[in-house]
Amino acid sequence: MIHQPVLLKEVLKIFNPKPNQNFIDATLGEGSHSIEILKKTAPKGKILGIEFDPVLIKEAKKNFKKFNLEKRIIFVNDNFSNLEKIIKKNNFFNFEGILFDLGISKWHFKKSKRGFSFQKNEVLDLRINPKLQTLKGFEILNLWQEPEIEKILREFGEIKRAKEIARDIVRKRKIKPIVSTFDLIKILENFSKFLRRKNQKIHFATKVFMALRIAVNNEIENLKEGLNQAFKVLKVNKKIVVISFHSLEDRIVKNFFKELKQKKLVKVLTKKPIVPSIEEIQKNPSARSAKLRAIEIQNKNYKLQINSNFQNKVKSKIKYQKSK
Repeated sequence: MIHQPVLLKEVLKIFNPKPNQNFIDATLGEGSHSIEILKKTAPKGKILGIEFDPVLIKEAKKNFKKFNLEKRIIFVNDNFSNLEKIIKKNNFFNFEGILFDLGISKWHFKKSKRGFSFQKNEVLDLRINPKLQTLKGFEILNLWQEPEIEKILREFGEIKRAKEIARDIVRKRKIKPIVSTFDLIKILENFSKFLRRKNQKIHFATKVFMALRIAVNNEIENLKEGLNQAFKVLKVNKKIVVISFHSLEDRIVKNFFKELKQKKLVKVLTKKPIVPSIEEIQKNPSARSAKLRAIEIQNKNYKLQINSNFQNKVKSKIKYQKSK
């Protein structure tokens, strides 16, 4: 069964795909959004589908074949931070918009066996592309210093008790290496009442796992670079649609769009982020945290340098660890 696309109606409404138009799906996943777009752009509309996970892109190919749409999509196993190169390599220049559906898919939680789900006892790997990435989640927990672990938890997970949790991780790893998801859960249980906010239904370990995943996959810097390149390659009157699933991602997207608007380069199509309806959340609970923002390019006479207040110290540390 294909993953249920989040905010599908809203994506289609903003893009308004017509016959023979082309689009870029920068986060293809299992292909759920792209399949619906291709149905609207028949008979000749195409999609450039980018997916960083080499196994997941194989799953996507099966799904497009089921709908006889495999001839109208170009599959690319790469990261959207390389968007400009990907477009040039595939000679894909005539397109109406770019979609970013951030985060990871249900497939990663249920089938990847890489430790994304805290409900399964798996090795805490957390790499989206094991063929290209070397840094693993358990390496951060067992080899990095306490201040560096604290920084990841505080900046990527926005966890208030980051210092205490980092200290306990360092203390516990001296007794036994932290290798599996359940090893980490056992440590976090002591902080469950602090990690779970009042009236929140999410699991207490959610933000810790998310922070580690973001660090392992360099997701914040990739997002900044992907957005910059998306604006660079799009022509006037074309659109960028971004669906984010946590406040850190959404803040980056919001500030990026705001700066472009201040420079009079774009029209913001979403004054406030679009969120799923109650009906959609009931059908697909994982959509509850989704926020959609969109812009339309208005002006290309610019020298763009998007600034960000987000600190990049963690990024440099990650690169250091990878090179060891």
